[in-house]
Amino acid sequence: MARLVQCVKLNKEAEGLERATYPGPLGQRIFDQVSKEAWQLWLKQQTMLINENRLSPMDPKHRAFLEAEMEKFFFSGGTSAPPAGYVPPAK
Repeated sequence: MARLVQCVKLNKEAEGLERATYPGPLGQRIFDQVSKEAWQLWLKQQTMLINENRLSPMDPKHRAFLEAEMEKFFFSGGTSAPPAGYVPPAK
């Protein structure tokens, strides 16, 4: 049986993550309060941020930026901002 959580991002009860996907206290909050569906939304957002801002996950400053954006995305009632000048691809 899947673990259910009250997802803070989607504002509904949904299937939770199978394991912590991020270390530390933020990772525990995500595990406890974020659904699989919302995590997938974050992965798309994170990929866009990395690509558009030319970030390196190896750079501590870039990791700190991504962590702050993750915090905003899940727990600040909104979404992280797209990079300046970002134009979404045409559908």
